[in-house]
Amino acid sequence: MPEWFEIVLRTLLAVVVLFFMTKMLGKRQVSQLSFFEYITGITIGSLAAYISLDLEANWYLGLISLGVWIACSLGIEFLQLKSKKMRDFIDSKGTVLIRDGKVLEDNLKKERLTTDELMEQLRKRSAFKLADVEFAIMEPSGEINVLLTRENQPLTPSHLGIKVAPEKEPQAIIMDGEIMDEALATIGFSRGWLQTELDKLGVTIENVFLGQVDSYGQLYVDLFDDKIMVPVPQEKATLFATLKKCEGDLMLFGLTTKNKAAKEMYEQCSKQMEEIIAQLKPVLKR
Repeated sequence: MPEWFEIVLRTLLAVVVLFFMTKMLGKRQVSQLSFFEYITGITIGSLAAYISLDLEANWYLGLISLGVWIACSLGIEFLQLKSKKMRDFIDSKGTVLIRDGKVLEDNLKKERLTTDELMEQLRKRSAFKLADVEFAIMEPSGEINVLLTRENQPLTPSHLGIKVAPEKEPQAIIMDGEIMDEALATIGFSRGWLQTELDKLGVTIENVFLGQVDSYGQLYVDLFDDKIMVPVPQEKATLFATLKKCEGDLMLFGLTTKNKAAKEMYEQCSKQMEEIIAQLKPVLKR
C-alpha cells in the first residue's frame, strides 16, 4: 500500500474516532475548558496526529492510548459530578478579586493577574471605572464575572414595579425558503396561517431566507434580496390603539348620557378598561 494512501486512511480513521470520542465527552469539552480538560484536549490532538502520520509504529497502539485518555476523562467527570471536594480539587475554586468595591491585591497576585489585565477584563464587562464594581470573581475557567454597584446596574421592569409577560423561545419556521413543519407545529400554527401572514407582507416562501415567530405570534422575515423592504408587523400596536379607543368611547358615553344608571355603568367599564390597558401595556408596547 502506498504511504500517502495509508496516511489518508489513518487520518480519516483519526477524524472518525475523535468525532465519536468528543461526543462521548460531551459539550463541556468544547466550551470553557477547565485545567484538566485543557490538558486532555492537547493530548488527544497529539495522539490523533501520531495515529495519522507515524507509519513506523503500530496504529492500534495510538488508539489504545487514546481510549485510555478518554476513559480517564470520563472517570474524572463522573467524580466531579458526585463529589464537591473532587470538583474543588480538580478545577479549584473561584477567586474573589474585588469585594465591596476594593481590589484584593493578594488574590490578584495569587492568580498572577496584573492590574492592566484586570482592567481589561472589567472593560469587557462594560465596567470602565473601578468605582462602578461591587464584586468581581475569577471562575475556575479563568473567566472574570462582575457585579456592578446597585446604582450602575441596568434598569429593569422589576425596579419600576412593572410586571411583564414571560418570554417564550422564538421559533424559526422558514429557513432558506423551506418551511420547518416541526417548529410550526410547536407553536400551534399551520401552513395556512403562515401563507396568510406572508400574503399580508406581500412575499412568497421561496423569497424568504429566514422567518421567525415570536412568543406573541408575530412573524418576522428576512428576504434573500436585502433591497426589498418588508413592513414591520403592527398587530400589537393596532390592538393597543383599539383598546385605547374603546376606553375613550366608554368615557364619552358616560359623559353624554343622561341616564344615571347607564352613566355609572359606563364609568365603571371605563375604569376596568383602563386597568386592562395598564396590565397589557408592557406587552403591547414592546
